[in-house]
Amino acid sequence: MKKRTLALMQEDKKNIWHPLTQHKLVEGLLPVKKAKAERLYDTEGRSYIDGIASWYTSMFGHCHPKIIDAVTDQMKELDQIVFSGFTHEPAVKLSQELLEILPDVQTKLFFNDNGSTATEVGIKMALQYHSNRGKDKDVLLAFEDGFHGDTLGAMSASGLSVYNGAFEKHFLEVKRIPKPNGNNNKVIIEQLEKLIAEHRIAGFIYEPLVQGAAGMKFYNAEGLEMILQTCKENGIICIADEVMTGFGKTGKLFASDHLSIQPDIMCMSKALSAGMVPMGVTSCSDRIYQAFYADEIEKGLFHGHTYTGNPLACAAALASIDLLRSRRIQQNITKIEQLNKDFAKKLEKKKNVINVRTMGVILAFELDVEMARYGSLRNELYQFFMDKGVFLRPLGNTIYVLPPFIIKGRNLQRIHKVILQCIKKFT
Repeated sequence: MKKRTLALMQEDKKNIWHPLTQHKLVEGLLPVKKAKAERLYDTEGRSYIDGIASWYTSMFGHCHPKIIDAVTDQMKELDQIVFSGFTHEPAVKLSQELLEILPDVQTKLFFNDNGSTATEVGIKMALQYHSNRGKDKDVLLAFEDGFHGDTLGAMSASGLSVYNGAFEKHFLEVKRIPKPNGNNNKVIIEQLEKLIAEHRIAGFIYEPLVQGAAGMKFYNAEGLEMILQTCKENGIICIADEVMTGFGKTGKLFASDHLSIQPDIMCMSKALSAGMVPMGVTSCSDRIYQAFYADEIEKGLFHGHTYTGNPLACAAALASIDLLRSRRIQQNITKIEQLNKDFAKKLEKKKNVINVRTMGVILAFELDVEMARYGSLRNELYQFFMDKGVFLRPLGNTIYVLPPFIIKGRNLQRIHKVILQCIKKFT
């Protein structure tokens, strides 16, 4: 190993606290020197195919020239400005472009910093909506196993104790229902109606059709629509967390586009700014906004972040949306979908492979092997992929692929080939 690589790893271990890491169990973290398109390059000169678009953010690949040019041009003109009291052209343009591709019911945008703050704002909108209207509603509804971020309100709505255990006594009150699978839809509605009768439910937050952090778990669209309809009939604000699913990953611009019943609030981040600059957005319907539009100052949404509406992030997002809507990217999405579907047919024939599923550019399945979400066997699985030049992050025994839209067919097929080798080794 090169001296520079060792020095970086040692200084990192000395100084830095990484996310989702138990440092006592980790020797050192791999230094990445550069990235381009669908590849990462470490300080030793090795390259890795980025099979998850770096947590589903860099959907147009790394260092895309169109996005670099947009951000570079913007930073020469206006880099940062307080968004309370000012506006600027990149934010105005982004609002126009984003509202054009969002479901029609979405009419207002609130800029924030990341996925967790986007859902935090969505939760606060729902709670304050009822408060501003003089209604005493303070309970949230969410799915079992959902994940909505790591800030306090977002954690409250999340159902994965591996992330939340130490904080649960501080949470907002949340009632949980199972995900609909087509067979339990009516039972869930009965359970939901009972919860509505017994609790003051303000809002329902959900990841539409795919629960990302839970392990790319798919669930039934018809059942979700039944839940949304019941919520709307009872004045419960519906909050779609599209942080993972948004911007083309499910085969439509947003996962909500697969449904006929639209949310009152939508939360977005990750691919919004193509992994170039941190950014989040929470959109809402005019009905939600009007509950805050009042003569009383205290009825305003007094929430803000230093980098809200950052011009560089807006420029990146504008370039990202332009790419997403391009014919080339839409054709690439279709190609990825087909390659994944073809590979899924092969996986379904393999022993010790269960629950193979695809949607849009997402491919996921489970190894029929007992494996902790974060543990030694899972780490061996992760390292196996890295040794083969493929960057994937298994969630326990769940292996998933969510590649950049620009990935070359041969590189996606390389990922598929390494997955087959992994199945042979670990089952």
